[in-house]
Amino acid sequence: MLRATFAGFSTAYSALQANQKRLDIVGQNLSNMNTPGYTRQALKTSSLNYTNPIAFYSNGSETSVGFGVHMDAITQLRDPYLDAQYRDQIQRSGYTDGIQTALNRLAGIFDESEIEGIRKAFGNIESTLLNMQDASKINDPIFESELRARIQALTNMLNDADRKITEAEKDEYTRLDGSSTTQNGAEQKINDIIKQIGNLNRKIKDNQIFGKPSLELMDERNLLLDELASYIPIEVTYYKDKDHDGLKDDGTTPAPSENYYLDSNGNPYAKRDWPDDVRVDMLYVDENGATQRLTLVEGTVGNKEDNIGNINIELGYKNTYTPGANDPDPPTVYDYSKTDIHVTFTSAKYDFKGTAKNDTVALEADKQGTSRLPDDSGSLQASLDMLWKAGENNNLDDDTISGNSVNGYEFYRKQLDTLAEAFATVINKINIAGSSNDPANLDESQYLIANRNGNTDTGITAGNIGVNTEWSNGTVHVSKSGESANETILNLHKAMSASWPASGGIFAGMDGNPIPGLDGTDANVTQLLNKLKDNSFSDFTNYTATILANDSYSNSNALKTNVTVLNGIQESRDSISGISLDEEAANMMVFMSAYNASSRLLTTLDEALNILINNTGLVGR
Repeated sequence: MLRATFAGFSTAYSALQANQKRLDIVGQNLSNMNTPGYTRQALKTSSLNYTNPIAFYSNGSETSVGFGVHMDAITQLRDPYLDAQYRDQIQRSGYTDGIQTALNRLAGIFDESEIEGIRKAFGNIESTLLNMQDASKINDPIFESELRARIQALTNMLNDADRKITEAEKDEYTRLDGSSTTQNGAEQKINDIIKQIGNLNRKIKDNQIFGKPSLELMDERNLLLDELASYIPIEVTYYKDKDHDGLKDDGTTPAPSENYYLDSNGNPYAKRDWPDDVRVDMLYVDENGATQRLTLVEGTVGNKEDNIGNINIELGYKNTYTPGANDPDPPTVYDYSKTDIHVTFTSAKYDFKGTAKNDTVALEADKQGTSRLPDDSGSLQASLDMLWKAGENNNLDDDTISGNSVNGYEFYRKQLDTLAEAFATVINKINIAGSSNDPANLDESQYLIANRNGNTDTGITAGNIGVNTEWSNGTVHVSKSGESANETILNLHKAMSASWPASGGIFAGMDGNPIPGLDGTDANVTQLLNKLKDNSFSDFTNYTATILANDSYSNSNALKTNVTVLNGIQESRDSISGISLDEEAANMMVFMSAYNASSRLLTTLDEALNILINNTGLVGR
């Protein structure tokens, strides 16, 4: 039997349409080569071939020929596995980048390679004490004033270093919560990204239901997912909603009618095409070390914002001011030295079945919470680690959970506090010891270094250390008792160059006798001096700077590695999803050749039809 007259034309016409569409897509790809987040597009096609006989009276023995090409859909060329790898790696890069930003800020405080800082100030004090060892200079007020000025300069530097750490913490707080600035913090950015993804889920699905692919909206959503992954650890899942997942409400009984069109006998004859939903879970680790998930975006469930969760960050430095009778609008008092941060994640309001839920995950600053973020999982955790963790100076429960101790801001503050308190303790004990030849009758008021908040010799930190005001006004002096008037000066000079703790825990003066208070009988003093770890005061400054340098070196190497791996994954993604000028040009020539061939087929069919109509049956006329 003859093939249907215009069947060949339909085949050629479908080929023309398909190749024209392919050329259009090539043009779309080339025009968006430099568009951020754009994913390479391609035409998905299938062969048109009827399974049932074409002619009613066909005996079924004829060879069936295809009837052209069907344009199924315009799709994106993406690899979900590479997307997951990229988002996993960008978490590590975001974490190490956040840590490096903080360490660079601290380097400006402790790096004394190009500036004269705390270590130089200790050297100046030691030099002045060396110069005062001459007995003729003991009673000269000019030399004592010089010593006081040198110590005052040191205390000012310690105060300034503490203030700079507080400023660095303040900046870190701002990166978490931008409510007190003109810029958004992590809280606002994460919530905004979650909201945008939830809205895009609805727009994309609505468009796809009505036959619009919305590929550009999907590109926008993918960019947001990548950005969200740089803040927190996420897992992205594509799934069918509960009405199209192939299962009944019990979640186990198959429901073929949700995925297939069924005939009168209940047999499937065509697959239902229904768009996917996108779920975004935040990953966290519970108290048992198991990975758990909290859903931040649940497809298109519910209405409006029912499908999204949020993050809430409350900073403990906001202290409520108690208003007076004439103060109706009280100010907010900010104390950036406190680190009681409360971070709470709240899940989407409904799960994918529409069941209401209100799951929360709290990351408490007291480290007593039951969950936390995994290690190296985004810039949010980097900020929290720098604010929460104090390394070896503080045994935080959070460190025991993660097994990863980080030397955060408080570590370096405590290093300075240790230095300030130890220096003040040693200097004060030596001067008090020199206030009388009778060890049982020492004048405890003869301390040189004080806590500026009350001018006492207790509770001294880097932030409040200062010179005793009684020394400044002449009531207190460098002590002159002992075997000679310069014995205290000699002991002070010896203390400046000594390694702490002293050998055997006992520091002896130049006369060989232990200094009261530094003789190992005071457990608190012994514990304090042990923290200097066999360093002099100036060497302890170098010791702390070395820790910072090692932290920065290790983290910068990790950052370089993470960025290199991230770039490698991005290159793999680009090889699939990116636009190659050479590849698109080659495709253009292939599609144009196919278009020309389809046009030639139309011409050939037209010639055959002309012969059939005009030349058939002319023989014998």
